[in-house]
This record gives sequence, structure tokens and C-alpha cells, in this order.
Amino acid sequence: MLRSSVVRTAATPDKDTLGVLLRHYTGAGAPLSCEPVAEGLLNHGYFLATTRGRYFLKHHLDGDRAALTRQHRATRRLAALGLPVAPPLADADGRTVTVLDGRCYALHPWVVGRHLDGAALTRGQSRRLGALLGLVHTALEQVMADEPPPPRPPGADAGADPERTVETIEELLALARGARPRTSFDELAEHRLLERRALLAEQAHHRPPPGAEPPAGWVHGDFHPLNVLYRGTEPTAIVDWDRLGVQPRAEEAVRAAAIFFVRPCGTLDLAKVAAYAGAYRSACGAGAEELAAAVHRVWWERLNDFWMLTWRYQLGDRRTDPQFPAAAALAVWWTREYRAVQNAFTR
Repeated sequence: MLRSSVVRTAATPDKDTLGVLLRHYTGAGAPLSCEPVAEGLLNHGYFLATTRGRYFLKHHLDGDRAALTRQHRATRRLAALGLPVAPPLADADGRTVTVLDGRCYALHPWVVGRHLDGAALTRGQSRRLGALLGLVHTALEQVMADEPPPPRPPGADAGADPERTVETIEELLALARGARPRTSFDELAEHRLLERRALLAEQAHHRPPPGAEPPAGWVHGDFHPLNVLYRGTEPTAIVDWDRLGVQPRAEEAVRAAAIFFVRPCGTLDLAKVAAYAGAYRSACGAGAEELAAAVHRVWWERLNDFWMLTWRYQLGDRRTDPQFPAAAALAVWWTREYRAVQNAFTR
């Protein structure tokens, strides 16, 4: 599932800006064309063709240079260990962040590849995907050993508060019911909101207790199909490390599986989940108990999560609308098939 707390837009850099930027890089050439890349919700990316090659130009909207430098340092170290990443290029002064008119840019090599979701992956590929994420987590532990972890927000170890969720449901219900012209999406949103309100009343006693989160470590932070590029049948690059941070590692594994292996009807392909999860546990040494706790926390998180409807009704952004039917159905199905899902991750 793609997500961001802020939606922003930015214009494509003009030719003069691109020319100034490229002069920072030895041998990058002069700009020929710059086209926006459609995928991505958090920052802006462009396919940049020059007289000397093809590049991926990333405009980081938040502009946190310290965080960007940390991300870039991590990917360069991961690349040195042989992981499939695409670190940014360093300019003539060795910097990987270029600031122009207050805007932060990074220039990456263009990676040829395609995105594959779980439906396109075989069980063997699902197993290799889980092993890859496990390797990422163990490698990050190694390459980030000298990096101070960023502070975690207050209350990060507590599950979502169902009372606050019900308040959100009521706000979104009013907006969905008042939408004009009323569409089938609005009707589905109302149905799912009412359904979830009733489900939360039944499941409120299953809220994860404070302080019960699994062990935390450095994670990619946004591991999903649009951030993994395949060449043929194997991953060629893990991209978009903007959410690199310290979180419960097993939760990232569970969230990723819930995105990769969700079917359009809102169920999970549990055979592929089991292959993926078994390989993940073997690769990073995570135990079944750790995965079980992560499954519970991510299930609760999904049960209380309405970010896609918030985007549509409160922010006026409909880019995630196509994801909503499957994501909303998954929360309900997961509740009904809780034991089967947990077994797939832990057996």
C-alpha cells in the first residue's frame, strides 16, 4: 500500500535548472528531455535524458538534507555489499544532494526494469522476495551500526485507538454521504465505513497492549511492488528509500506481504505468503513469535486505517482510489481468516 501524510505538487524542472544541476556532475552531459515518472506519491521523480546518458532525477519535497544524506550513505553501503540498489551519483565535490533555489535534488542512474506484484510472482519468486527483504534487514543492521536512530514519535508502541478511529469514521461518513454527484465509489466508501465501525466494536478488546511491539531495527520503510524493479525474473533494484528508519522489522515484512500478495477481491494468496514469510524468517533469523506479534499489530493497524478515504474526501486527491476496494475488503477478510493468515506467516 502506498501512503504519505502530505500531498504536494511541483513543476517539472525547466531546461535552465537542469543545465545548472547537471554541471555539478562530471560527464553527465547536457539535458535533452525530462519527463515525469507516473509512480510515486511522496516525492517527484523524472526520467532525464542527456547527451551522455539516461538518469532518474528525484526532487525531494521535504528537503531534509541530513535525512537524505543518511539515506544515500545507506544505499551506497548496501550496494558495496552486493544488494540490488541504485545509489545516487556523487557530484564533483562528492555530494549526493544538490540544492537549487531551495529545492533538493538527487541524480540516480536509470535502471531498466518492471514492477511485478504478487499475482505475477511464482511461489519460488515469492520465496526469493522474502529472502531479499530479510537480507536487506540484516544488511541495514550492519551498515547503519554507526548511525544514531531517529527518535520514534510518542505513542509509537501503542496500537491505534479505536475511539479516535470511530471519530474519523463519522467524519468520513458525512463527507461520503454528502458527495455530489454521488458515485459508486461513495456508496462503497459508506458501506465499508459502516462495516468497519461495527467490526471495531466487536474487536476493540484485541487492541495490542502498549509496549508489546517486536524488536525494532533499520528498515526500508516502504517496501512494495512499485519500489522493486525486476529484470526478467529477478529483482534488479530496490528504490525509494525515503522512509528509511527504525521500526519493528517484522512489521515491514507483514505490511509488504499484505501489499504484494493481496488479490483484487481483497484476499491474500496465503500459499505465496507462506513461501515469502518462511524465506524471510530464515534470512534474518526472525522467530515465529516475532512474526505472530507483527501480524497482530499490522492487522489492527489495517482495521483502524482510512488514509485512502482521507486523501479523497479531506485532501481532494483521488490517486489512491483504485487501491481502496481491495484494501478495504482485506481488513474484513483478514479479521475473518485471522488464524489462517497468522499460520501463513509463522508455520
